[in-house]
Amino acid sequence: MARPRVHDLERLLDAAESLVVERGAPGVTVRSLAAAAGVPNGTIYHAFGSVGALLARVWLRAASGFLDLQTELADQAADPAAAVAAAADAPAAFAEHRPEAARLLITVKKEHLLGPQVPDDLAGDLLALDKRLVALLVRLAERLWDRRDAQAVEVLTTCVVDLPTALFRRAFTAGEPILEDSRVRLAAAVHAILLLPPPRKD
Repeated sequence: MARPRVHDLERLLDAAESLVVERGAPGVTVRSLAAAAGVPNGTIYHAFGSVGALLARVWLRAASGFLDLQTELADQAADPAAAVAAAADAPAAFAEHRPEAARLLITVKKEHLLGPQVPDDLAGDLLALDKRLVALLVRLAERLWDRRDAQAVEVLTTCVVDLPTALFRRAFTAGEPILEDSRVRLAAAVHAILLLPPPRKD
């Protein structure tokens, strides 16, 4: 069997992304995915090797696109506090262009998609993504407080990960757009948190 073309692979990933958001990871089977994408079952095995590898690729594609945008928004901000607020708002900005991918990242736990079937190369790519996020948080901490310790990064994790998830999850779960009011309140919460410097470990 000839290797599927790039656009066919993207169609498979798009279909899998939608299925995960609608049904959860257990709802993505070879049969359901083949039906959604309009391809034979064999195409999926030939392209990805297993459903587990496919789901890892779905997460990797969504998370990579999101982190690219988040980094770009933070780098374009006028000052350090605005950079943190922009990074926090990234899920809403990402949803404007890729709503299914944004819903996936907010509503589905990574652990539910990744399992023992993840190939070593994909596992390495996923680890590299985690390191990129940490590097972004460290860079923001250095801009704000000239610090790169765990306490500073933890405060920024609250701003960039925890708060957006809490404020946006309900809308993402319902498949609704993020309200401007929620985005404004998120920015206000981020700026309020940044008024206090991170604690120092004794």
